[in-house]
Amino acid sequence: MNTVIRHVTPADLDRCYTIETLAYEGDEAATREKIATRITTWPEGFIVAEVDGVVAGFINSGAAFQVEMSDEAFKELIGHDPAGPHVVIMSVVVHPDFQGQGLAKRLMAEFIERMRALNKASIHLMCKERHIALYAGFGFAYIKPSASDHGGMAWHEMVLEL
Repeated sequence: MNTVIRHVTPADLDRCYTIETLAYEGDEAATREKIATRITTWPEGFIVAEVDGVVAGFINSGAAFQVEMSDEAFKELIGHDPAGPHVVIMSVVVHPDFQGQGLAKRLMAEFIERMRALNKASIHLMCKERHIALYAGFGFAYIKPSASDHGGMAWHEMVLEL
């Protein structure tokens, strides 16, 4: 299995949208338009894992000077500033055909290194309770249950100081 982690390109849009809709439940998945906005607005914060030439998973994000995790507008990168020291991850997803192979861990390790290289101060994310331990393994600290009810789900806020 030949895996390459790289920045997203506009040609990845449809595949990323397919993965997003397969990986997330109900209406918690980002729309195709939101993913397109994330690709064009800040490709530096959007990486994909390509396995044998096929995009198998990705992480996308935005940057800001102030972080408000329950801000739904930020998911469309309203308020995004590439100079912002704080990064907010919006999606960490792997296509079901590629799950269980350690791709999410490889993506996250690479993402963290890339954000360090950009001199970012912190990475924020929201996750479901079942993923808290996964992110804690990367050094993320639990903050609190989130005020967000995105997709009708319960979320938890975490942060990694870089």
